[in-house]
Amino acid sequence: MTTRPWNRRQFLGAAAGAGAGAFAAGCTAGGGAGVKVPVTGAPTVEAENQRPGDHDWGLRHRGADRAVEGYADRVSALPGETVRLHVSTTARGFRAEAFRMGWYNGAQARLVWASERTAGAPRTIGPAAGATRTVTAGWPPSLELTTRGWPEGAYLIRLTADSGEQRYLPLTVRSRTTAGRLVLVNAVGTWQAYNTWGGHSLYHGPGGKDDYASRSLVVSCDRPYDDDGAPLFTTYEQPAIALAERLGLPLAYLTTMDIDADPGLLHGAHGVVSLGHDEYWTPAMRRAVTAARDAGTNVAFLGANACFRRIRLEDNRRLVVCYKTDAAQDPLYGKDDAAVTTDWREPPHADPENSLTGTLYESNPTSAAYVVDRPGHWLFEGTGVRRGTAFPNLVGTEYDRVNGGRATPRPLEIVAHSPLVCRGVHSYADSAYYTVAGGAGVFNTGTMRWVESLTGDGSHGIPPETARFTERVTANLFRAFAAGPAARSHPAQDNLDAYQAYEGDPIWAQRNLW
Repeated sequence: MTTRPWNRRQFLGAAAGAGAGAFAAGCTAGGGAGVKVPVTGAPTVEAENQRPGDHDWGLRHRGADRAVEGYADRVSALPGETVRLHVSTTARGFRAEAFRMGWYNGAQARLVWASERTAGAPRTIGPAAGATRTVTAGWPPSLELTTRGWPEGAYLIRLTADSGEQRYLPLTVRSRTTAGRLVLVNAVGTWQAYNTWGGHSLYHGPGGKDDYASRSLVVSCDRPYDDDGAPLFTTYEQPAIALAERLGLPLAYLTTMDIDADPGLLHGAHGVVSLGHDEYWTPAMRRAVTAARDAGTNVAFLGANACFRRIRLEDNRRLVVCYKTDAAQDPLYGKDDAAVTTDWREPPHADPENSLTGTLYESNPTSAAYVVDRPGHWLFEGTGVRRGTAFPNLVGTEYDRVNGGRATPRPLEIVAHSPLVCRGVHSYADSAYYTVAGGAGVFNTGTMRWVESLTGDGSHGIPPETARFTERVTANLFRAFAAGPAARSHPAQDNLDAYQAYEGDPIWAQRNLW
């Protein structure tokens, strides 16, 4: 029997109960600084998820802006490494709790560490510095912890001020090896690109979305995230992680920055999963994932708009550089054009993303039904769909489409072909699967709402029952990709020639809609 996923209120609204202070006080000593929950050994994913979970991992009271917020001195750590937390709060003190995200019989998280109460103080927001308008918090460390005994995985550290106000701080406890595992990749570069903390992101300045001219050209990891402290993780990644862990598959955890730092980390991996919003990639990361694919590692893209921006990491990977439409101002322009930060499909050194992803990002915004075109495909096994079965509003707000150009991998199989209208133009969103000679299979959902739909909470007007469909397809995908080179048992049946361009077709004419 399939267990239904929790809805968004259950994900983010914790159950009523004792306050954070009373909860932490009930924990017993273990590894790390402060009050800890004991962790022993390194169990399998299945065994880890049999441990008691903690329903109380959500934010009970976000409260006022800047009431409590923080960042870590690294985006990921190996088990046993020390992490420093930099925290600002308007209260006199705060506590921190680390939750490992998983399934845990529906609780979806387990408390692995909790700090003692720590004295707090409000910290300032510095100005956007230099020509790149980079905001860096630069706060002193407030708390140090060790991840000794923490299982590999994606973590949310919940900060709770004495006033009761709360925010998240994400951290990945990364895997030493990925051989024989399905690798879940946290898209940290994309998280920072959209992060508006301090008034600036790679998209706009203090004036909001219309203030493009004042946007940052370089953003820093040395600052908190906006909103709840982990908005892109909770929206586009956590629901898929819960499903993968519920399946009991052998999993590994990395961030995009880890792959950039050590491309060899993917050696021997059975599959790599790009989660729901993974837009910003370095050249080293793209080379690493492409090489892994060619060596037989399956690759899944569970969103749209993946690998769209070419970025550079600087200052020990604490700075994310992307000049985008101002690429000519990039200091490497004309010196190392392959490293110039712009869209991958744009000059200099244009290299459209579809050679890896199988699809091309076309545009946004749209909201359209997801329409099944190949109901007999192995991905749809057990869903009961027929040709033309439609799932309202599952396509959006950004979407991808297959292109017939030379960079399109073959054999490629379009399994869903969804008509839509975006910016007044009639087009399609595609889900596509292709295989390569080395044995790997690559799947791209072509819609950014795929992972969001797994919660079944009705957001974006997606009917809650759609979660049964996306959950089963994703489970089919994860199981097949975790088993090894998918082309051996699931070779793609090329059908691209059946999808001919029509007059005015924007993407086959190589024209962007934005």
